[in-house]
Amino acid sequence: MPRQHMLWGFSEQRWRQLQHQMRVKEERIVELETENAILHLKLAECQERTKRRSREARLCALLRMRQCHQKLQRDVKEFRQSFLVLLQSYQDDFRSCLSDVMAAVQRTQLSLEALQACQSEATHLQQRLQELESRYYLEQQRRRALHNSLVELKGNIRVHCRIRPFLSFDNKLDGSASQNCPTPGEVVHAADDETVLVRCALPGRPTTDKTYSFERVYGPAASQAVVFEDLRPLLISLLDGYNVCIMAYGQTGSGKSYTMLGPHSEDDPTLLSGAREDLGIIPRAAEELFRYTLWLISENPSRSPKVDVSIVEIYNNNVFDLLAKDNSTVMSGTKFQMVSTQEGRSEVPRLTCRAVTSAVEFVGLIHRGVKLRVQHPTLVHKNSSRSHLMVTATLTTASSLGSTAPQSSGASPQKKAGAGNWWITPPPASSPHAVPVDSADPPGQALARLQLVDLAGSECAAVSGVTGSALKETSFINRSLAALADVLGALSEHRDHIPYRNSKLTHLLQDSIGGDAKLLMILCVSPGQKHMAETLRGLTFGARARQAERRAPRRRPPSPQMQKPGVGLAGSRAPS
Repeated sequence: MPRQHMLWGFSEQRWRQLQHQMRVKEERIVELETENAILHLKLAECQERTKRRSREARLCALLRMRQCHQKLQRDVKEFRQSFLVLLQSYQDDFRSCLSDVMAAVQRTQLSLEALQACQSEATHLQQRLQELESRYYLEQQRRRALHNSLVELKGNIRVHCRIRPFLSFDNKLDGSASQNCPTPGEVVHAADDETVLVRCALPGRPTTDKTYSFERVYGPAASQAVVFEDLRPLLISLLDGYNVCIMAYGQTGSGKSYTMLGPHSEDDPTLLSGAREDLGIIPRAAEELFRYTLWLISENPSRSPKVDVSIVEIYNNNVFDLLAKDNSTVMSGTKFQMVSTQEGRSEVPRLTCRAVTSAVEFVGLIHRGVKLRVQHPTLVHKNSSRSHLMVTATLTTASSLGSTAPQSSGASPQKKAGAGNWWITPPPASSPHAVPVDSADPPGQALARLQLVDLAGSECAAVSGVTGSALKETSFINRSLAALADVLGALSEHRDHIPYRNSKLTHLLQDSIGGDAKLLMILCVSPGQKHMAETLRGLTFGARARQAERRAPRRRPPSPQMQKPGVGLAGSRAPS
């Protein structure tokens, strides 16, 4: 019983505990249900708010889209209005441009018609101009021919002037020259084919222009071929029996040796080895001379022409035979004295003459002779020639043995042909090139003589800077050139006495200057301000030389052996 009582008490207590726990859990359940209800309410509220916000966002987006749409509509409207305005403007501009293009096309058509008319007129004028130029050229050639004829009739000296190019060293003036030179540079110009213009500028004085007229003036751009082309008629005169003398005059460094010989070269075996356009007068004349001899042979083989050459230099007023030298020094050369014949001609007895058979041989002989010519460097020119060089080519034709040509009694055929008029006498009998003058049957009949002279340059000792023996050479050179000026002055003033013997140079050139040859002087001048004083002296000398009146050159009558039946040399046609 007590045990049962205890069990019952325990079960009741347990039951109470379980009831209590049940009530607690029920309360908890109620609380949880309340919280769940609250949460459901909150969730519903949140969902409601979310929906409301979503609707608001959609409304805002729709509102913004509507605003953008309205703005786009306004922009499209404005763009359309602008486009219409721009289109209207472009249409107006297009119509205006189209109108301008049409007007331009019309003007172009008119201009094209006018241009065609102008072209036709220009073609006509050009043809007319060509005709006038041809007539002018022919009249100029005719005037020059008449002038040359007048010069020959009066016995005057032809003078051609050549202006060398302006070189870099022409600007290298010393201090005093630079101070006294208001216009340094090129002061000498070729105004035209016959006039030299010198612009003279002195310190403290206004610039003045001086002009000098000559038969021909070559500017710095003139080539060697152009210079030689004007000399070709003189070489053709050799066939007509005239003696010809061509000399180059000018100050040191003005281009005389270049004009006569070509570029300076000590290594070339002949002057013909240089560039063709640089060949000087002497090698070109050699080619022409032998071209003429070949033509003579083709015209008449019985003429058998030959060429003898002699080369001399006048150094310190002494005559030296360059072909007789055996060394390269001037003292080894043979010094000769000059004599005068009964006819008053100047001669150099026993002068060496060498026969040549080709232009190369001719020029090679000149090259060997030129190498023996005295040269010294100066401040003006590093290869200044200190002597006058004279090259003489004698053109003769051999007569047949047993010739029946008529001869004057008491006179040898050689003297009859005028061989005694030449300044070179035949070589001595001991020479391999000797021509026996007293022979009853002379081996050769003289035709003509070509004399080529390269004068030493005039110079001022203060400018060239020479001293000692070179100063002595300068003195002799200037004195000989002064003697040449005196001779030309005496001829121009028609004096009774002509001072040929004042210098070996004038004495040796007496026959050529006096009128026995067609004489042409090439006056070479420097264009720079530095050399203006010497240039003016040279131009004055050339102008004075033109006034010198000599006796007219005489044609040597050809021998009967040299002529074809009925045709003389004067009537022959030179080779083309």
